[in-house]
Amino acid sequence: QESALASEVRPQPALYISINIDIGGTGVRLREKLVLRCSCSRRACVHLLKEKVPVLSWLPTYRLKKWILGDTVAGLTVGILHIPQGMAFALLTSVAPIFGLYTSFFPVVLYMIFGTGRHVSTGTFAVVSLMTGSVVEQLVPVPLELNSSSSEAADFEAQRIGVASAVALLSGLIMLCMFGLQLGFLSTYLSEPIVKAFTSAAAFHVTVSQLQSMLGLRLPRHTGTFSLFKTLASVMENLPHTNMAELLMSLVCLAVLVPVKEINMRYRHRLRTPIPVEILTVIIATVVAYATSLNSAYDIEIVGHIPAGFPKPKMPAIHTFPDIAGDTIAITFVGYAVSVSLAMIYADKHGYSIHPNQELLAHGISNTVSSFFTCFPSSATLATTNILESAGGYTQVRKYKRIYSPKNDLFFFLYPSAHGCALFVYSCSFLVCSPLWLS
Repeated sequence: QESALASEVRPQPALYISINIDIGGTGVRLREKLVLRCSCSRRACVHLLKEKVPVLSWLPTYRLKKWILGDTVAGLTVGILHIPQGMAFALLTSVAPIFGLYTSFFPVVLYMIFGTGRHVSTGTFAVVSLMTGSVVEQLVPVPLELNSSSSEAADFEAQRIGVASAVALLSGLIMLCMFGLQLGFLSTYLSEPIVKAFTSAAAFHVTVSQLQSMLGLRLPRHTGTFSLFKTLASVMENLPHTNMAELLMSLVCLAVLVPVKEINMRYRHRLRTPIPVEILTVIIATVVAYATSLNSAYDIEIVGHIPAGFPKPKMPAIHTFPDIAGDTIAITFVGYAVSVSLAMIYADKHGYSIHPNQELLAHGISNTVSSFFTCFPSSATLATTNILESAGGYTQVRKYKRIYSPKNDLFFFLYPSAHGCALFVYSCSFLVCSPLWLS
């Protein structure tokens, strides 16, 4: 019996020695090491795929009964509001309003697949749009004589969106390079005071950009250094020309939104889903505008016709890369800083974590791919992110509702722009962080 056990044990050291000899041999050492390093098990492949495509991780575990109502309400609300916001911020980018709608669609689909921020709403953002618009104005200035009914006007618009799309493409490529270098750790240097201060300052910029629409003023756009203060001065100078009907609509909207927001916050543990005050006010404002013909009777600005269909893929104006490189780097870092800051704020609030490197990949893919569909640079948006969270959104599924919500063109045709601007200002007011105030 002892000899039998010995015979079973003896071959094992010999096998161990032979393996060491094979791997350590001079003839096959490099080849064997490469095979070992490059081999990947099925389990490791699945783990890597779920890590880089987060939708494969959270979608199978989606709690349908608990989350579907909040995600549906939040998605419909944000989807409606992205129509006037996209069209307005497209004008800040110095391109036609329809391109703002495209920018509110394609990046949403891609971020839903690759992003890690559950409460982040992507699309057009005022600060990024202003910076991109400055680049467009420099490279494609308005000619002295432009016939709006000729092919010259179409070529002019094509040149402008070509430059804006080139900025989006280069910005996306920069983010993808940062992801490849694993530079997401730079977000660790965004301390809590910096994040909240940056978010509050951006919210103030968005608020100022919406003031003239809330007051019914049609003012020229200010760009360059101190444009914020120039805009404020222009609004103050033109206060006597305020459209009282649009001002009244904005004030009524704020008077309804703010108290209901407080009710939702105070009784959030008792309510199954927050009161959808945002979408209710949108519906009421649109019905009132239709029943009373506010646009013709009181000269209230409405959204108007929404073009249908999707654009054909088109190559951005890549020949402008040398001219836009410097400005695009600044736009990239501003967009990423805003996006990561918002994601961190709401992740801390709801008890989950984000992955900065994955955010680089998500926004990089969003900007790169969407640039071929005549989109300008996108990022997380302040107002709609806060609206999405306050409306009861839980996961990225609400983006499906947002994608397919703008279907009824006749309904959104009469949506008052002043109501949308008041809603953005209301949302940004809750992004001004009270811990930063000095007592």
